[in-house]
Amino acid sequence: VQLQASGGGLVQAGGSLRVSCAASGRTFSSYVMGWFRQAPGKEREFVAGIRYSTGGKYYADSVKGRFTISGDKAKNTVSLQMNTLKPEDTAVYYCAVAQTPLIVSSMMMPDKYDYWGQGTLVTVSS
Repeated sequence: VQLQASGGGLVQAGGSLRVSCAASGRTFSSYVMGWFRQAPGKEREFVAGIRYSTGGKYYADSVKGRFTISGDKAKNTVSLQMNTLKPEDTAVYYCAVAQTPLIVSSMMMPDKYDYWGQGTLVTVSS
């Protein structure tokens, strides 16, 4: 499976950005797609995830109410709409796919995902 992320950029605090991820290859056994982010000097952290079987969406507390994840299993795409961005949202954003049916707590663990995109940089200026 190959993942291609796009859509990052520079935005002022309070603004919006949308990042997207397209999957190709052996995607038929994808159960969960997630977004993670990693800021300089920090560990990679869960942002949002979507479970294809149920359409269930899950968010980190830090982005709940501001970010919205959406996915299209038929097109093998997942997007993250980010509104009311804050400087602390600045990070490289990565999409990832898990080919096992993760429980919610596992969706937040980077090591549970099987494939990763290359990352796209989001910079929020104050």
